[in-house]
Amino acid sequence: MKLSDFDVLSFDCYGTLIDWESGIYTALAPLLSRAKSGLSRDAVLEAFARLESRQQALTPAETYSDLLAVVHSKLALEWGVAPDPAEDIRFGGSIGDWPAFPDTVEALRTLKQHFQLVILSNVDRASFRATNQRLGVVFDAIYTAQDVGSYKPDPRNFAYLLERMRERGVAKDKLLHVAQSLFHDHVPANGAGLASAWIDRRHDAGGWGATAPVSADVRYDFRFTSLGALAEAHRAGG
Repeated sequence: MKLSDFDVLSFDCYGTLIDWESGIYTALAPLLSRAKSGLSRDAVLEAFARLESRQQALTPAETYSDLLAVVHSKLALEWGVAPDPAEDIRFGGSIGDWPAFPDTVEALRTLKQHFQLVILSNVDRASFRATNQRLGVVFDAIYTAQDVGSYKPDPRNFAYLLERMRERGVAKDKLLHVAQSLFHDHVPANGAGLASAWIDRRHDAGGWGATAPVSADVRYDFRFTSLGALAEAHRAGG
């Protein structure tokens, strides 16, 4: 199997194209300053991951910015901080401020010359519009959790992606899903019979960071430590 076997790349956005861990941690700074918890960065991100994945399962139709506000309020409660609804809302609205990884824009522009590019993201449409300005390309299609009514790893999100691709005349074996999160993306991609490329952004950090841990075996067809490395592998012949 080579990268050139595919016609379409579908991307997770946050964690893969956008450095959401830095964005989340920065946006949590006001709460952390009041909490005075002494938690490490990874411990903060792991608490976020636990509450976010639980909330996504509880309220799958809630828009992501509103869901993040709920997660923020629950982090405050967990860390013994008085609630601040305005701060909850600001955290939910911080998505558009989260930075792209340094390699993202150049890699996307390179890949755009060879593939159709599609987004499949656990986000709402308005928040992704704010993010899209950072990514430097026009995507051929954008599918959000708000469109589907559920959050990855729910199988409905990948069923939605595959149905939209069929409508566009794209066969499953011509679609490669590209993502960092084993939990949100690679496990359900396996279940959908979809080829995938793991962008292992945390290869030098260890732990799970802002994504929930995975206990089951997970398969992926390619592994790269950055999106730039994927683009370079394609240039070099796949």
